[in-house]
Amino acid sequence: MFGVDFTVYLQFFVGLFAIVNPVGIMPVFVSLTSHLSPEERIKTASTANIAVAVILITSLFAGQLLLDMFSISLDSFRIAGGLLLMTIAFSMMNGQLGEQKQNKQEKAESVSKEQVGVVPLAMPLMAGPGAISSTIVFGSNHSGAVDYLAITITVLIFSFCCWALFRSAPLIVRVLGQTGINVVTRIMGLVLGALGIEFIAGGIGALFPGLLIVH
Repeated sequence: MFGVDFTVYLQFFVGLFAIVNPVGIMPVFVSLTSHLSPEERIKTASTANIAVAVILITSLFAGQLLLDMFSISLDSFRIAGGLLLMTIAFSMMNGQLGEQKQNKQEKAESVSKEQVGVVPLAMPLMAGPGAISSTIVFGSNHSGAVDYLAITITVLIFSFCCWALFRSAPLIVRVLGQTGINVVTRIMGLVLGALGIEFIAGGIGALFPGLLIVH
């Protein structure tokens, strides 16, 4: 992987971390797994993050095919994805992340399921529309074989980091407290909002190049 600009994939990693916000999801993880033994909690964390990796990698390789199937241009999808990221970002900064990522029906369904690793943890809380659209846009912009390999590795590293955080979730929640988690969530919201603006600006610039000409 000589000549690869690793800062590009670092940007993708940071963007995923801001979108998913695993620190903000920790209290949800702790509450959903409070009735489980430590071994079962670790297994649930593993299931959730394996599912996240599978969903995002599938989106990476099948995303462009879906766009072509529905005759959607990448730039239009980039703008739509940017608007979605900004919506999530505003919710994060206003402390309404849970309401934005999971509706009441999904929340009620998750209570009746013994295995919460896939629903609602993996989807929609982690690999939700924002993370999926970000992966598709990033993969479409970097579509070489080496790029796909690097993005896949980045997704796997991201999933491993989330798994490590979830393993220590009870301790981190006690240390940070709800106030600390709220602060982290709002900071991630700012990062996510900036990323959404980048998506929108790139899409508008490609669709309407004359708008961004500096006189």
